[in-house]
Amino acid sequence: MNDDSPLITVTGATGYVGGRLIPCLLDAGYRVRAVAREPRKLRDRPWRSRVEVVQSDLSDEGALAAHLEGCTAAYYLIHSMEVSGSAYAERDRALAAAFARAASAAKVSRIVYLGGLGEMGDGLSEHLSSRREVESILASTGIPVTTFRAAMIIGSGSASFEILRYLVERLPVMVTPSWVGTESQPVAIADVLHWLVRCLSVPETAGQTLEIGGADVVTYRELIRVMAQELGLRRRWIVPVPVLTPRLSSGWISLITPVSYKIARPLADGLRNRVVVNDPRTQELMPHDSLGAREAIRKAVERVVSNDVETRWSVAGPVPGDPEWSGGTVFVDERSVVVDADPSDVFRAVARIGGGHGWYAGDVLWRLRGLIDTVVGGPGLRRGRRHPDRVEFGETLDFWRVIEVDQDRRLMLLAEMKLPGVATLEFTVEPRGGTTGVDLTMTARFRPKGVLGLAYWYSVLPLHNFVFGGMLKGIKRVAESTQAASTDTAPAG
Repeated sequence: MNDDSPLITVTGATGYVGGRLIPCLLDAGYRVRAVAREPRKLRDRPWRSRVEVVQSDLSDEGALAAHLEGCTAAYYLIHSMEVSGSAYAERDRALAAAFARAASAAKVSRIVYLGGLGEMGDGLSEHLSSRREVESILASTGIPVTTFRAAMIIGSGSASFEILRYLVERLPVMVTPSWVGTESQPVAIADVLHWLVRCLSVPETAGQTLEIGGADVVTYRELIRVMAQELGLRRRWIVPVPVLTPRLSSGWISLITPVSYKIARPLADGLRNRVVVNDPRTQELMPHDSLGAREAIRKAVERVVSNDVETRWSVAGPVPGDPEWSGGTVFVDERSVVVDADPSDVFRAVARIGGGHGWYAGDVLWRLRGLIDTVVGGPGLRRGRRHPDRVEFGETLDFWRVIEVDQDRRLMLLAEMKLPGVATLEFTVEPRGGTTGVDLTMTARFRPKGVLGLAYWYSVLPLHNFVFGGMLKGIKRVAESTQAASTDTAPAG
């Protein structure tokens, strides 16, 4: 790549598709400018040093136009499904209009948009209708828009894949809505990325609406069967009933899987529609052998098993900074322990909390708290983690989110479970001056909201010594064991 290579802007760079598209563009020889609402989420990506990263939430048209200056093409990969209720459609309209005007001011030659596949008509879901509206708005200033309409995207870490995987893993018998018999044409994330990149070198795709899908047309019932086989599980029994509305279906999905109701609702709505490729133009302009449903699921499962999940649905969305603690009572529980290990081994043990590793102590209590949180509409302990012992800014660890990470020194988590207040959990690793080992300090902070918040703090306070004290002891034990193992295996002399 050199300075003469075309410059491409990617919005939604921290999202599931955007985070995978950028390295593909780089490999294809393009220069990339990544637009992110929170650039810190990109800090640890292996390609970070090869791209220009700018901060924007797309609301400032002037700043956005400056970010788009000099770009040959711009990818619009923004969706507001995390916004409450149906307000996501209104939010999407406003962002798309601002982007279209900014792109026109910057004289961008082409916009590339990834929307949803679905047959038109009165029965089109609100989610897919919003995607169609965005397509029109992006084209309103006269810039050629290449619109890709995709069905369910299958890939490790995608929301659709996670819903399918968790339903199959956790429910040997499923009472399902009638849409499990609706046909769809799921597409592997690798194929989506291929077409997104390839279109830039095919001028005929400018101004086109292109439908993309995998090699198979299947029902959701068939996908459940294939997923069970690829996971090595017994046959799943499916009982479809007509009384499960999209609202009830999305509530059920939110209860069983890691995907929140806000995301599950538009996805469940979309599954009511038959989503198959009817227009052959994509293959005519950009011939490509796409994967079938089974192969796409198999590759995604392999990535999950090998802890090689490049991006994950839960990382997208806003991340609050440090909570504003002024102006109210803040309860603090701070405790420390001396660990006879290197800072890197201690931090690695800290970073393993959550997901499949558990929380070192009181796992039954953590699971109970997660179950309660799930019932009241929180994320619970179902979002897991992307990698077993590495963390990045903005990612989720069960019902916590990483809001600060300083490798081998500090990790700060913000509670996203349903709480009558704001809670954080901070770990700091400090080398002991003049002696071996480190001081590991864990600080829990809680700012209550009203009487319920006060009652909550005092009700859980008796458990802190067991849960937090046990967690520190567990981290110490694992870190020192890792240190001892590395010492024993070190070559002599």
